[in-house]
This record gives sequence, C-alpha cells and structure tokens, in this order.
Amino acid sequence: MNDQKSSRGSTSEIPTQNESPYVSLGARLSAYRKESGQRRPDFAKAYDKLVERLKIIDRGEVGPRLGESMPRFNLPDENGQLISLPSLLQSGPVVISINRGHWCPYCKRDLRALADIHDEIKRLGAQAISIMPDSAQFTDGYVARNSLPFPVLSDIDLGYSLSLGLIFWVGGEIETLYKEAGVQLEKYHGNQAYFLPMAAKFIVGRDGLVKTRQVDTEFRERMEPEVIMAALRELHES
Repeated sequence: MNDQKSSRGSTSEIPTQNESPYVSLGARLSAYRKESGQRRPDFAKAYDKLVERLKIIDRGEVGPRLGESMPRFNLPDENGQLISLPSLLQSGPVVISINRGHWCPYCKRDLRALADIHDEIKRLGAQAISIMPDSAQFTDGYVARNSLPFPVLSDIDLGYSLSLGLIFWVGGEIETLYKEAGVQLEKYHGNQAYFLPMAAKFIVGRDGLVKTRQVDTEFRERMEPEVIMAALRELHES
C-alpha cells in the first residue's frame, strides 16, 4: 500500500515515472517492496505476518480453478455503467484483474503493466478489466490519472470477490496502520468491515471457462504480462 502520509492526512502517490516499461513487472514490484520496506518497516513486518496467515487459508484451492466456469458479474464501471461478464465474452476472451484498490501501489504498477500491453490484448481479440472494491467516486479519477485504457469495475461490498472465495480480513494491526497512514477503507468501500480481496488474475475464454489463473496470498507479486500474452496467443491460435 502507499505508506506515505501527506500534510492533509491522505495517502500521496508514489512516483512511477522512472520505472522503465522494459523492466519486468516482478522486478518493479520487488524494487518497490524493498524501498517501501526500508521506509516503513512496520508495514513490511505486518504484511509479512498477514501473508503467513493467509497461507494457512489457501492451499491452492482459492478461486475458480482451471477449466471451471468463471462466475458471472454485473458491476458498475468508473462511469456508473453496468458491465457484465457475458457481454464482454461476446467479443472474445477477457483478462480479469482483481485488485485491492486505487490506493495500493502494487496494484498501480500491476495495472500500469496491463495498460502497456493493452494494444496487444486488443489485437488478439481480447479485453481487459480490473475489479476492485472502491466505489466509482474513487475509481473515476484513478482511471483518468493513470490513463488506463480499460474499465475499472466497483465490486460493491466485495460481493463478487466473496463469491470467488477471495476476501479476507486485514486484521487489527494493519487496520490501525492503514488508518494512521490515511488509507480509509471504510470511505473507499462504504462499509466498516476492513476486508480486501486477494490479488488475482483470471483469463477467461469465450466459452466462459478459466484458461489461466493466478491467485496468490502474496499480494506483492502479480502475473507477468508475458504470461498473459502467451495465454491469449494460445487462445487466438486455437
């Protein structure tokens, strides 16, 4: 998460303009993790404990498995327009990125990497979307600021992530740290629960089945763009 606090008590953006698109997403995430861990070791330790707790929950069985149907959704985008999975699949495969929120710097890098390959995704007849628990009040500006060429859908009260089995409670320690850093999940989500979704990627074929997936309790790691493109090329050629 963005661990810095501005003079107004809200989180400030971590600059990413010096991060080369030619450096792998994993390397960029790793560099940010090292830098933020040095700056805020309290967050790093709390996140490490959270990931260890989640490993007990996840035995590789969380979320839809390969070959299973991806549950349908009908969620509002940043403009308030409802978008459904069946409507997206009418024109081709869909890359579904489950993200923690507009405030999360790991998600920002993840979605920037997805935006960088968006033209290639479209060329292969596919689409990309992000789903996060934040309301359109926050995703609207986020899409514009980060020049995202795909919609960001609001998972109201984490209902869709819950149907996938992906949500978890952040725990009292991280809740306190978030509040001190100005990360107001209760404001972003419109509830007091302090639940988040696991970061995940699902590539869904036109038949509605999961073709490639990554669900990782270690949210500081994400699916590489090369993996996404390889899966879409295989679908395109089949």
